[in-house]
Amino acid sequence: MGIAGRVCFLVLAILLVSVSAKEEKQEKNPYVFEDRHFTTGLKTQHGSLRILKNFAERSELLLGIGNYRVAVLEAQPQTFVVPNHLDADALVYVAQGMGTVSLMSEDNRESFNIREGDFFWISAGTPTYLINRQKNQNLVIAKLLQPVAVPGRFEAYFGAGGENPESFYNAFSDEILDAALNAKSDKWRRLFRKQRQGAILKASEEQIRAMSREEGGIWPFGGQTKRSVINIHDQRPSQFNQYGQLYEVDSSQHWQLQDHDVSISLANITQGAMTTPYYNSKATKISIVVDGEGYFEMACPHLSQQQQQRGPSYQKVSSPLKRGTVVVVPAGHPYVAVASNNQNLQLLCFEINSKNNKRYPLAGRRNIINQLEREAKELAFGVSAREVDEVFGSQNDEGFVKGPRQQQQGRADA
Repeated sequence: MGIAGRVCFLVLAILLVSVSAKEEKQEKNPYVFEDRHFTTGLKTQHGSLRILKNFAERSELLLGIGNYRVAVLEAQPQTFVVPNHLDADALVYVAQGMGTVSLMSEDNRESFNIREGDFFWISAGTPTYLINRQKNQNLVIAKLLQPVAVPGRFEAYFGAGGENPESFYNAFSDEILDAALNAKSDKWRRLFRKQRQGAILKASEEQIRAMSREEGGIWPFGGQTKRSVINIHDQRPSQFNQYGQLYEVDSSQHWQLQDHDVSISLANITQGAMTTPYYNSKATKISIVVDGEGYFEMACPHLSQQQQQRGPSYQKVSSPLKRGTVVVVPAGHPYVAVASNNQNLQLLCFEINSKNNKRYPLAGRRNIINQLEREAKELAFGVSAREVDEVFGSQNDEGFVKGPRQQQQGRADA
């Protein structure tokens, strides 16, 4: 090998080592998903569907939610998403904008208007289409998907369409379509080849107006009505003070959440404030940053590099939070989220395995340390119970509290 060849080989080896080291560094925090972890499911000049990487493929630590996927649909103003169905149940949340959703069954169609804060279920296989009826705002929808055909994978199936989106009718032979449709072949051939503009299309004002009318009928999920659509902002907050609000909907309030063992919540953390540290007993939380910025910290025993001869040790997992960031918090992991000093932080949370889940606060007025007997405090911490109480009994707020910088500012002003 000549000098030039050896130089090229050396450069390639350095690049490979660099890429490997970068990938290893990235995988040291398998709980955080950013823009680069999304793939594009479909895209046109009028919108896109982005799909988060499979949790189980990212890390074996996420195998417990391996059959769930997250997707984000964004449609520009006055657009139409072509009818399709998924081989997955979908919990749908409207993160931004207003639109109209239509769902079809064998002999019925139900159309209902949606707005920011609405959420609802779409059962696997239900033909669905929607419009963004706003003139100047994108419609953004977040979906938690549970595949029913292939674990951890889902597909969209377009019947209405042509070459783009491709109609699945094109997969059948001519003889089958001739017999099934009982129509002239030149007519159905033209029908399934005309559309080439993609799955998200621009619609006229007249078309938008016509499809924006709510129509009655039987809800296609077990005979329910439009009341199956709930707006999370209409709920009374389960926790609130000057530092934030938490809105929750669980199985006791929504029958389909009970069927799927999922709950949904929206946390709005005031700028500069934070949640009190806590952990879930059973539920794994998939948290999506809807708006704002901040950061989070979590204690994880699985990533610690220390020797465990004297018991478990914990690695601090942390990352900045910005719009679109997804964070997974497994059951049992202590966690805290902090809003930046210049804007509120809004977090949409899907909690899986939520039945009988309990949230255990680690600070604040009702934290679990305060529940210990005096003797238990002294034995566990090796100091007097009075010293434990001085630490864990000082925070009178709960749920949301002053953030680190607010605390420092308060001390400086004192």
